[in-house]
Amino acid sequence: MRDIARRERLIAALDVPTAAEARALAERLGDAVRFYKIGLELFTAGGYFELLAWLRARGGKVFADLKLYDIPETVRRAVANLRSSGATFVTVHAERSILEAAVQEKGELKILAVTVLTSFDQRAIADMGYAGSVEDLVLQRARAALEAGCDGVIASGLEAPRIRAEFGTKLLVVTPGVRPAGSGAQDQRRVVNVAQAFASGADYIVVGRPIRDAADPRAAAEAIQASIASSFPG
Repeated sequence: MRDIARRERLIAALDVPTAAEARALAERLGDAVRFYKIGLELFTAGGYFELLAWLRARGGKVFADLKLYDIPETVRRAVANLRSSGATFVTVHAERSILEAAVQEKGELKILAVTVLTSFDQRAIADMGYAGSVEDLVLQRARAALEAGCDGVIASGLEAPRIRAEFGTKLLVVTPGVRPAGSGAQDQRRVVNVAQAFASGADYIVVGRPIRDAADPRAAAEAIQASIASSFPG
């Protein structure tokens, strides 16, 4: 496994309607979380980049989960704008020409290719016209990401073992759809718990609703950090 600070392996998703609510949640979480995901909901709310800068000023790392998907030139120029934002990661959908365009302008920003959303199952990809398995599609897109020069992929814990088997540590694996024991799956389809995610080869996990909707978000985050510590003893 990569040399990553244990308490940075949890990425808490600030999936709330406004930047003010995101700041309030981050303050409640305190030092239980060091890495935050800010995504599309907040991007449409106003104050996104001010929030990003505020999180960075507090010592946090930021994952800009924007799932960029447009013609390659537009994505290239968008990444050029993002690279000085202070974000650590940005997501781009895993279509080869788009990934290649994103990589051209990334600088220190790490590009994560979205393989297959964790809310999709076999039926969903069949509806999209893909005849193979979810796992095969994830592997196909992970290979394209590596060949394009991406830093990592977004993939569920169910596919992470195959990614590790085929590509070793050449790609970061960031796993969403993680549900601590006792949490409901909600609209996610391909879920694992914290220990399963890291045993499968994840470098980072993204956790949203189990933290955000907890009666005590900080305690929920600390419980996840304790599970992570158990996965990486010493």
